[in-house]
Amino acid sequence: MTKKVMIAGTFDILHPGHIFFINEAAKLGEVYVVVATDINRSKYSGYKPIVPENQRLELIKNIKNVKEARLGRNDTNTLKIVEEINPDIILLGPTQNYNEEELKHELQNRNLNHILVKRLSKVYDNYELNSSGKIKLKILNEFHKRDE
Repeated sequence: MTKKVMIAGTFDILHPGHIFFINEAAKLGEVYVVVATDINRSKYSGYKPIVPENQRLELIKNIKNVKEARLGRNDTNTLKIVEEINPDIILLGPTQNYNEEELKHELQNRNLNHILVKRLSKVYDNYELNSSGKIKLKILNEFHKRDE
């Protein structure tokens, strides 16, 4: 039986690191992606994504190796979606700000201790612009140069 692998993220400005993350998850099983809502992204990071949630979801749904993609929840019960998907593995990105031990503890509290929590160790750094943040900064810098 094929394993269900759940990953989550904002996927604001898609870049090769996102594709790498999805492809690495696909090596472990069928990939189920949870795309952060605009509201939750703002709540947890302090700023809204550039690309609206439905557009980000549409892109993720159409990436090879994605079995299913859905928007996350707008409430603080982020583990409810884990219960709905019921993955075998949750794969965290190498730079995702999520405490693995806390997540494992929360899963145990919900009787979901059958779910293996792993973190991708390799950061995809084949290119200089390997994060949405770096892409945004470059865009800002280019606009500032143009206005000088």
